[in-house]
Amino acid sequence: MAEQSTITFIITRQNDPNSDPYEETFNIPYRKNMNVISGLMEIQKNPVNANGEKTTPVMWDMNCLEEVCGACSMVINGTARQSCAALVDTLEQPIRLEPMSTFPVVRDLIVDRERMFDALKQVKAWIPIDGTHDLGPGPRMPEKKRQWAYELSKCMTCGVCLEACPNVNDKSNFIGPAAISQARLFNAHPTGEMNASDRLEGLMDEGGISGCGNSQNCVQVCPKGIPLTTSIAAMNRATNIQAFKNFFGSDNAH
Repeated sequence: MAEQSTITFIITRQNDPNSDPYEETFNIPYRKNMNVISGLMEIQKNPVNANGEKTTPVMWDMNCLEEVCGACSMVINGTARQSCAALVDTLEQPIRLEPMSTFPVVRDLIVDRERMFDALKQVKAWIPIDGTHDLGPGPRMPEKKRQWAYELSKCMTCGVCLEACPNVNDKSNFIGPAAISQARLFNAHPTGEMNASDRLEGLMDEGGISGCGNSQNCVQVCPKGIPLTTSIAAMNRATNIQAFKNFFGSDNAH
């Protein structure tokens, strides 16, 4: 069997947010152990399509190139994933690249993930501090709790879980599993739990946790293996307790 000499990419392209998408095919030289981004870089160096026509370089997002930043998410052969970790040798040819459909397209494979950051604002996924002076070391977490909290902290806001979730779409304002899991992370922190009720109120707002249909797609696609469905179940219980406290006026009870 002759060794493969070229790879074919079929890329869904879009010139700007308001233009129509179209497909363009590229043949690039094959190298062993290439990832998808290596292929895109080849196209960027010599943007000539399979018809031999000079075209514009394909645009995509990337940063760390080691599956930490989440920026290079795209749909590869029908599955949303990180293009830095997608090895050409493991992919069926031709390789089809598309932008994630859950988010507005900026250009080509670049999407605007602003809805994810808005969701983090809604659930107040941070730990507020009073001033900027040195407050000294914070309270220690028990090691067992720290270990599962660390798993939640691996979220890189890549958007893959939202792309897989049938409840996240342009007809819904559901914040998605990532923000719900981050609310759980910050509520578990010894300092963060002081503002736990604020995050739960955010989850109880419009577009919050009630929008989850329990399809469990998110946990299957998460590139970091974060137990998203466990977080959703935990936050479901916590918001029910919060609603009970609100009803009986005992929000400050612990």
